Amino acid sequence: MTADRWARAVRQQVGLGRILALGGPHDGTWIAERAAEAVLRRAVVRDAPGVRLDGVRIGLAGPEGVTGEPAVPPPPGAVPPGVLRLTVEFAATAARPVPVTASLLREVLTEVVVEQVGLAVGEVDLRVVDLLDTEAEVGPAPEPEREREAESPPSSDGGDSEVGRVAAAALAVPGVSRLTGVLGRSVHLTEHRGDTGLSRRHARVDLAVAADARPLEVARRVRSAVTGSLPDRPSVAVLITAVD
Repeated sequence: MTADRWARAVRQQVGLGRILALGGPHDGTWIAERAAEAVLRRAVVRDAPGVRLDGVRIGLAGPEGVTGEPAVPPPPGAVPPGVLRLTVEFAATAARPVPVTASLLREVLTEVVVEQVGLAVGEVDLRVVDLLDTEAEVGPAPEPEREREAESPPSSDGGDSEVGRVAAAALAVPGVSRLTGVLGRSVHLTEHRGDTGLSRRHARVDLAVAADARPLEVARRVRSAVTGSLPDRPSVAVLITAVD
């Protein structure tokens, strides 16, 4: 790998933000912080007019909030499953009193991040950073750039190979919009040693889901489909890197 490609790969990985566990320790599913942020920004534009999100961070509420070890090997650098804190900096117009706006924003964010995305957020911390004069200053929700050079189309994986079968099984699941490869290949097949000491194959699939899909539900279906696509029924992890 050239220095330029290595630097671009590092920027892409850093751009994902934290890798957050979806659901609980047994769900075997993770989502990039950037992908979750995109869902929140779209929801605020739709359901909380007059508000502009200036900063979104999601992380563990504290070390005591960790709920256990994941049942399958996690992606590199993933945050352990546990109770999360959502921290949001926002600006708002004077159309409503700030406390009313903050209450509405908290309600919208909590419902979306827990019910739609599937993150175990237990705390929402809101910080007002600016007051806007006009609605025009709110602007549309910024869309994260797609890392096209990092994507791995299924045809490149070989349709008759095991990797190709995994890719085809994942893409056939409703709600999956494409496979991605920001952390390398879109499909990873490895060996790992489980709690019993026996070696078992493990598959990780990196993908994007459609904007109207529920990421956790889609990922659960992908795990089931991928497990059934190979005769040795490997353990499966899903990493959602984008919401299209």
